[in-house]
Amino acid sequence: MGVIFDEELKKLRTRFMEMGIDASEQIYKAAKAFTDHDSALAREVLATDAQINDEEISLEKRALKLMALQQPLASDFRKIISILKASNDVERLGDYATHIARSAINFDKKNHNGEIEKEIEKMTEIVRQMLEKVMDAYVYTNEKAAYEVADQDLKVDMIYVTEQKRVLAAMMKNQAAIPALETYMTVIRNLERAGDHIVNLAEWVIYIGAGKLVELNPGKTDPDLVKRKLGEAKWAMS
Repeated sequence: MGVIFDEELKKLRTRFMEMGIDASEQIYKAAKAFTDHDSALAREVLATDAQINDEEISLEKRALKLMALQQPLASDFRKIISILKASNDVERLGDYATHIARSAINFDKKNHNGEIEKEIEKMTEIVRQMLEKVMDAYVYTNEKAAYEVADQDLKVDMIYVTEQKRVLAAMMKNQAAIPALETYMTVIRNLERAGDHIVNLAEWVIYIGAGKLVELNPGKTDPDLVKRKLGEAKWAMS
């Protein structure tokens, strides 16, 4: 395509990677603020809420300009389109971090639950590992790594279902703790949705390499998979 196109595409990909790093940091800070009951850190996350949104808008402008001026070939066109689409998923990750940070500020600390908070920390770590791996997969168009990221989402889904049941059971036992427990439900839901959007990123990696869109979310391709896996885990422990 030419030196100018290659340079502009490289800049676009670099900006996309930076956006992913920023989203990972936001998720980490938001979840830490929640589990540490650190309102100051939560407000720090909220103060930078617009950053990822601005990065997405900047990426979109650059991508559209590059397509309009350079008229890329099919393979390069896929790379640009994937950035356009994937940047929206990364922006959603920033939104989930913001929701978690707001939950940290409004949380009823008197009725906190250490067991649920440990699982939230575990979910957060898996989500961040998935995000880091999928961004690397994007750089190298590593389709194998993209499939591995999608498989990791099953771990997030399993924690989500397990903790959802724990929260509901706790609500039945202690009505005074319901506001705090509802907040836990919101946080684990946000992390579960973050995992889904990272799977979307993995699908865009496959699109770049194979030129086709595939459904990688294990919960969508097999709705009963999480229940079966949880049943197998319970049986193995008994």
